[in-house]
Amino acid sequence: MSELHDLDAHDLAAAIAAGQTSCVEATRHFLDRVEREELGAFITVTPEQALARAAVLDALAEKPPFAGVPTAFKDLTSTAGVRTTMGSTLLAQNVPDHNDHVVNLIEAAGFISLGKTNTPEFGLSSYTDNDLVGPARCPADPSRNAGGSSGGAAAAVAAKLLPLAPGSDGGGSIRIPASCCGVIGFKPSRGRVGAGPDSPTWNGLATDGVLARSVRDTAAVLDLLARPMPGSSRVWPAPVVPFAKEFSQEPKRLRIATWTDPYLDFVQASVGSIAAVAHAREMLAAAGHEVVEIANPWPAELEPQFNVVWSAGMAAVPLPAEVMGMLRQNTRYWHERGGKASAAELAAAMGFLELTTNSVNASLADFDLFLTPTLALPAQPNEWFTESGDPAEDHRRELLFTPYTALMNMSGQPAISLPLHVHEGLPVGVMLAGHVGADALLLQVANQLSG
Repeated sequence: MSELHDLDAHDLAAAIAAGQTSCVEATRHFLDRVEREELGAFITVTPEQALARAAVLDALAEKPPFAGVPTAFKDLTSTAGVRTTMGSTLLAQNVPDHNDHVVNLIEAAGFISLGKTNTPEFGLSSYTDNDLVGPARCPADPSRNAGGSSGGAAAAVAAKLLPLAPGSDGGGSIRIPASCCGVIGFKPSRGRVGAGPDSPTWNGLATDGVLARSVRDTAAVLDLLARPMPGSSRVWPAPVVPFAKEFSQEPKRLRIATWTDPYLDFVQASVGSIAAVAHAREMLAAAGHEVVEIANPWPAELEPQFNVVWSAGMAAVPLPAEVMGMLRQNTRYWHERGGKASAAELAAAMGFLELTTNSVNASLADFDLFLTPTLALPAQPNEWFTESGDPAEDHRRELLFTPYTALMNMSGQPAISLPLHVHEGLPVGVMLAGHVGADALLLQVANQLSG
């Protein structure tokens, strides 16, 4: 048998079910790897809880499908009895008394959490760094950042500390680190995953998703999460055919639009990003699809309106003046910026995002999927984002880094970053997106390209 950490979640679950290893043995194996890691992938590790849960699962006569498979939850996700810091020293000792919806669903399938993965303060940035444990690092080059905000999850999956990990995505926070670290990162359609009654979605921008090393693991986790949850304001019905069955079906011949030019005129795609898309185009054409190059259809006016909504969400957090000094400079920047927007400006921004993205997608009705770079730049040095000391420059550099992903959050479209290319030793992802609701089709094509 292969090393346990080389297996995806399906194969590891099968090995446990066949008696080739036990839940406790598998848990110890991965905990040992986590203990030795130097990537900053975790904020909190919970070995006692993990081993106790593994022993309980070993004792079950009938085990759930992924019994004994390790995972970990992003530290923006509330976990009962396990501290949830949200990447902030302000919440360093915060221990929730309940689980978020996603935790219950993942654990019901038998997964064992090893702890909480690294995230930037309140998940606000496209790189992962905080004042608790420092940066999450790219396994291919630890001098570079793993991306954010699900950077710890991506680093853990890429370094084979976990076969898969849940993440959340409000502007690219799953797909950005997936590209940096060379794993699969999937953001479902808006409403596909019910957030539950106490998990804000930032006006529909954010959703839970997954980082994994195989498409079948991605599809299986989507099946776990894609079920209606009372208290969620945006809910799709559970799929008639599970994604775990749909993903392996051969798609019909598709018409796929592609572009590499960012929608912001001061941003340029790197040589590696353009090469990654060119490689993906060849693969899609070889699979029988029609790939059509078009001009970037998204207007630059979306960016400032997105920022109004994004910053207003941060400004809505009731933070007393005396704690502001405990926050990172980037967090204070977004809190202060959001506080300057009026109610009318917020309403106008929300309306602009909805109407504009609806219009763009209507104009693209003749296409089935959309192919772009995931990022304009590869993983960047850990200090690159903040070295100027100016949070406005920090934000400008984030736009230079990631001008593609947030568009899919504005529109609610499903999108996946695939690790199909390596440039100068660094992984470079490509992003495939579909029309809202086309999650299964997206997984089918991802499976074609990953097979």
